[in-house]
Amino acid sequence: MPQITVEYSAELSEGFDRRGFALALHQAVSPLVGSEVAAFKTRFRRIEESVIGDGSPAAMIHVRVGLLTGRPVELKQEVGRTALGIARDHLEPVEGLPTQVTLEVYDMDREQYQKVVL
Repeated sequence: MPQITVEYSAELSEGFDRRGFALALHQAVSPLVGSEVAAFKTRFRRIEESVIGDGSPAAMIHVRVGLLTGRPVELKQEVGRTALGIARDHLEPVEGLPTQVTLEVYDMDREQYQKVVL
């Protein structure tokens, strides 16, 4: 059920272990949210161009974690802290390129979410 989208600056392509990040995130968050690892879905979107702050060289990673409604705020905050730590562990800094890692945990409407496995 968790739907995860990760946007990352193109400059981080070589140093961001995306597959390792996703697999570690699925394992770590699964027991927190009570969802089987097999239900996690993570997709990555490479950002070709972005402007951060005053336009000085910088890179970014933004992680969005969607969970079905009904989870307490404290749990969502724990998911966020966990995901940020895992992102840090799977990113090799690029010299001279400050990188901002941000995260958002959002609610997906439980009544509207649907899934089919073919």
